[in-house]
Amino acid sequence: MSGELQRRDDDGVEPPRGGSTEIGELIGRLAGDDEMDRETRGRLLGRLARLLGQNARKVGAAGFARGRVLADLMAEAAPHIPIRDLATLQRHHHGLMGEELADRVVKVAGNATTAVGAAGGALAAVEFAAPPLLLTAPAQLAAETLVVAAIEVKMIAELHEVYGVQVQGSGTARGAAFLTSWARQRGINPLEAGSLTSALGTAAKSALRKRMLRVLGRSMTTMGPFLTGAAAGAALNRAATRALAAKVRSDLRGATSDPDLPPPLPGEHPHLKSAD
Repeated sequence: MSGELQRRDDDGVEPPRGGSTEIGELIGRLAGDDEMDRETRGRLLGRLARLLGQNARKVGAAGFARGRVLADLMAEAAPHIPIRDLATLQRHHHGLMGEELADRVVKVAGNATTAVGAAGGALAAVEFAAPPLLLTAPAQLAAETLVVAAIEVKMIAELHEVYGVQVQGSGTARGAAFLTSWARQRGINPLEAGSLTSALGTAAKSALRKRMLRVLGRSMTTMGPFLTGAAAGAALNRAATRALAAKVRSDLRGATSDPDLPPPLPGEHPHLKSAD
């Protein structure tokens, strides 16, 4: 059974309306479906942008630019991000283990953030012809930023599963832990005091705001004329996702290494915990 923080919505069922709840569920759905087709992704990203546009009218474009709004929305969305446990990942990826499975998780995440960058650029190309650009542009950028962040949080959580670094706790606590891991670009040490709490601390919130602003800056490339922004945004997203994965994987390899354990059997990842 998948160790997801929140159940996925069925493809044919519209998420319930409900302000920030619907925003969180949309972000989770966009982050969680590895095989979502381009049309569905574009439609859901557009819907998310419209919902965020309502927030933009309340807080103004500067509200998003300061990062606090994005950080708050991301914290609300974190428990909705579907996370697969090790057994589910192995079944989904035809029995791959260890580094090969980690490579696959990173590749899937890179493909997803690439697709979001392309979809955001295509959406921006259409909206450039629309009059309310000053309202729609911040909302589009915010939508892409939140979904890219959610995909990368999901990737980090699943890499912890692959490397056998168990993160226990409620969905809220695990969501906060993986979100902090994403903001700091570091793997989680479950033995570290305060690493698993149900709320983000002051330092974690500050790191999250800064990280969201960096991703927002990356998303601005999608606002280029015609579809040049789509190509640039896709390429930057893929490269950034891979770089983040490399940092986290380095931490997780160190967390699971033990010189006293025997060498692994051929095809077996060293020191991985059992899926059971």
